[in-house]
Amino acid sequence: MGNFHCLYLVLLPLCFGFFVSTLSQGDSGSDAITAVYIVTLKQAPAAHHFEEQLRRQGHHQFHNGSSSGRLNRFHKPRNNSRSHPGFRSYISRVHDSLLRRALRGEKYLKLYSYHYLVNGFAVFITPEQANKLSRRREVANVVLDFAVRTATTHTPQFLGLPKGAWSQGGGFETAGEGIVIGFIDTGIDPTHPSFAADVPEHSYPVPAHFSGVCEVTPEFPSGSCNRKLVGARHFAASAITRGIFNSSQDYASPFDGDGHGTHTASAAAGNHGIPVLVAGHHFGNASGMAPRSHIAVYKALYKSFGGFAADVVAGIDQAAQDGVDIISLSITPNRRPPGIATFFNPIDMALLSAVKAGIFVVQAAGNTGPSPKSMSSFSPWIFTVGAASHDRAYSNSIILGNNVTIHGVGLAPGTNTDKMYTLILAVHALCNDTILVSDMYVGECQDSSNFNEELIQGNLLICSYSIRFVLGLSTIKQALETAKNLSAAGVVFYMDPFVIGFQLNPTPLERPGIIIPSPEDSKILLRYYNSSLERNGLTRKIARFGAVATISGGLKANYSITAPKVMYYSARGPDPEDSFLDDADIMKPNLVAPGNMIWAAWSSLGTDSVEFQGERFALMSGTSMAVPHIAGLAALIKQKFPHFSPAAITSALSTTASLYDKSGGPIMAQRAYANPDVNQSPATPFDMGSGFVNATSALDPGLILDSTYNDYMSFLCGINGSGPVVLNYTGQNCRGYNSTLGGADLNLPSITIARLNQSKTVERTMTNVAGNETYKIGWSAPYGVSVKVTPTRFFIGMGEKQVLTISFKATTNHSVASFGKIGLVGDQGHKLNIPLSVIVKVSYNTTTNS
Repeated sequence: MGNFHCLYLVLLPLCFGFFVSTLSQGDSGSDAITAVYIVTLKQAPAAHHFEEQLRRQGHHQFHNGSSSGRLNRFHKPRNNSRSHPGFRSYISRVHDSLLRRALRGEKYLKLYSYHYLVNGFAVFITPEQANKLSRRREVANVVLDFAVRTATTHTPQFLGLPKGAWSQGGGFETAGEGIVIGFIDTGIDPTHPSFAADVPEHSYPVPAHFSGVCEVTPEFPSGSCNRKLVGARHFAASAITRGIFNSSQDYASPFDGDGHGTHTASAAAGNHGIPVLVAGHHFGNASGMAPRSHIAVYKALYKSFGGFAADVVAGIDQAAQDGVDIISLSITPNRRPPGIATFFNPIDMALLSAVKAGIFVVQAAGNTGPSPKSMSSFSPWIFTVGAASHDRAYSNSIILGNNVTIHGVGLAPGTNTDKMYTLILAVHALCNDTILVSDMYVGECQDSSNFNEELIQGNLLICSYSIRFVLGLSTIKQALETAKNLSAAGVVFYMDPFVIGFQLNPTPLERPGIIIPSPEDSKILLRYYNSSLERNGLTRKIARFGAVATISGGLKANYSITAPKVMYYSARGPDPEDSFLDDADIMKPNLVAPGNMIWAAWSSLGTDSVEFQGERFALMSGTSMAVPHIAGLAALIKQKFPHFSPAAITSALSTTASLYDKSGGPIMAQRAYANPDVNQSPATPFDMGSGFVNATSALDPGLILDSTYNDYMSFLCGINGSGPVVLNYTGQNCRGYNSTLGGADLNLPSITIARLNQSKTVERTMTNVAGNETYKIGWSAPYGVSVKVTPTRFFIGMGEKQVLTISFKATTNHSVASFGKIGLVGDQGHKLNIPLSVIVKVSYNTTTNS
């Protein structure tokens, strides 16, 4: 098992709950409300001490050695020397001592001691106690905890991995080997074959730089981890103190009771060639983007309630200490962080320290699109991913007796296409008329005892699909069970007219069936059905069911659709700098990746999607699904370029992204929740960032734009009034930085200017990570702006740098965002793109206008 470790947990939830209860009551009978606070101290955390130690030993980030070592300029110090247990114990004792001295004799509950990326702790206290702590000279910051939420068989082929990125590294058998991806999510199901390590033909050691452990609990027994799944922990102290932790479904262990975490982990690093069997049907074989990467799980989100920042920060801190190479966060905050800038929040600042330690961090943009400024991932050191479609779609249809075809969804077999079947509406096949009076939802087909089997047998049963299915009060599976018990030939679900604009993913159906997601199409079906009924002239009772239909199967995928396109739910820029929605000079998202209808592993006890309950795979959509695609591709880049900094990986992914769909047209962005394929237009950088990820080109970027921790610190110090906040979060004084940087001045692979006041000049420094090459530069300017780039042509040797100077000048007064790009084309085949975004333009003649 290599250097694999287990951590056995003994849980005492009843005693813990009693302590929280007595703490909430207080000593004096006051009504003070206790809450979780995250407290950071002024003393630097362990990771910062380690980097300082390396610096003193001469391990600088940029080396001045021979040409053979030039690529080491991207080397970031890895935390190979873990925070010593003695040091951890010492820091914990310091935290305990501070709490005892500040809260003399008062009750409190310390939940976590953070020490690696953040020097601080999470504590359950009253607002008055928080105020006492904030006045201590050792304390830098006291922040109220906040909530967070969770935001594949074909995508490797769509991204060109088998013949591109994988083949460059020796095939899928070695893709991502030696790289550890840490997932902050809902846990993992270790029994899934996507995470098995039985590959006897290849050695598969746990990477030496990783030192994580595996918790052992009743739900996560010894042996759950292996050489694939190399670490697993859970963090729930903040949730438990609130009294909302449900151990029966949330599991106080790394086990995934939701499904989301299992899905994301397998999409990034699941084993190659795992058969996708759902509802008895085979949908191909699944693979992660980096199938030989290792997985470390830090469970901090739960089915019942989502999660809280205190638990997430604890997971991030542990992941960095364990030595992960990449942190994948398919989560976003429930609200925009308050304060002078969105960047100053406990999660983003912990991730800044992770980036300083050389860890690439990728986060979901959020599922709050398509409105502008709906972005939920803010900081320039975080790689933010939006969701796009890929070219696989599932669709079935029902052909009515009047030759009208209605398209729908449903991963289901069809009926006999040579035969037409009678349609029977559920409410017309009741055992007696009194049932409809007592059960207004009987038409959802949840109880077979309500229906006349003789009437339905061999026919197509029509059931209604209402908001109750969305809420989980009714299920497709139960309706299918009803149809089976009644010997129906198949099931047709029509959409309740009150379910407006609801987007339905293909749902597995074991029997022939279809779900008609459009209320308009549902009306067409019902009009045909009702017009075909023959009724008794006197009683008005139905004498004959005249409507007939047949269902075509929806098991076969269609690969002819236009893709990619930015999904309607994917959050959009511009990046909000603060709670007043001022725009930051930062482009978000960074790019888009496949996130719609993604097949990936599912927990055996996963409940996040009722329709996939009990299955081993699920088809899910969201920016959560896009993130692991980038995490896996980043592992391939890290494997090929082990000394690349997080910023270098960001650059490689961004500058090589595609601006065009597979047919050669511009990538489109859906603009509305209702009828999204009708309401669409060409995507801008605020929809798709640099574009759609190009896995093959990202492994051979040619030129890199790099940024350092000090650059990000100079950026933070450049925010008006940020000095005290920077000191509070980092323990570093902005006076130590001789100059500050605006967002547009950061050496990012994009340029965003929120307000162009007449003119502005920025620079971008390119470093060659390939062979000698000559580049030509061209550009298109945003509307209302003139752009000049110098030089327009340059030769650059291996490992050398080239500075580009980009001058912007407003040519008109304009307050609507406009976009352009800079393109670099090398004579050795490298092509790079740098998107330009300018929002407000103020030209010279502004003051003369009356």
